[in-house]
Amino acid sequence: MNILAALKQEEAKLNKQAHKVQQQLDAVRAAVKILGRDAASSGKPIGRKKRVMSAAARARISEATKARWAKFRAAKAKGKR
Repeated sequence: MNILAALKQEEAKLNKQAHKVQQQLDAVRAAVKILGRDAASSGKPIGRKKRVMSAAARARISEATKARWAKFRAAKAKGKR
């Protein structure tokens, strides 16, 4: 086999690999675009927004939790007597 034919064969192989890599790169870029990572460069948050709970809701949850624990401690204290 002469050198020129070997070089052309190697070139064809590398072109095929380059095409595969380009397709993979395009797929990754598409996924990034779909997931909204373009916003990352602008400093905007990525993904879902953080849920915000109102102060009233936090207070209700706190009171309910305190009541549950008080009930638990009372039952535990009754059992020790």
